[in-house]
Amino acid sequence: EARLVESGGGLVQAGGSLRLSCAASGFTFDEYSIGWFRQAPGQGREGVSCASSKNGNTYYVDAVKGRFTMSSDSAKNTVYLQMNSLEPEDTAVYYCAVECVPLADDMIVVVPPHYWGQGTQVTVSS
Repeated sequence: EARLVESGGGLVQAGGSLRLSCAASGFTFDEYSIGWFRQAPGQGREGVSCASSKNGNTYYVDAVKGRFTMSSDSAKNTVYLQMNSLEPEDTAVYYCAVECVPLADDMIVVVPPHYWGQGTQVTVSS
């Protein structure tokens, strides 16, 4: 059974940093593009970043470029999201998901097999 488990969320002041982790199991980690998504209160879920297994590139939406960085540890089947210079607007529940696809219009979406984690809360205070 495929499983994604996020961790690392918390409360941080504006300008601070957090590192989220997403541990994957039950599927071949390197065969899929894994992405980070977030959902702020009262808003829809939006893509944040996507590490493509097709070309090795990592994509970020404009709102987080230069502040967020994805990395991965294949030996641990884990991806990370380093978030720096956090802003109150980054407050959301953050999810990792498979399989992500970056689109041309600054969007990242999820396509089958639609694996999602349970999410981890990130709260940035002003």
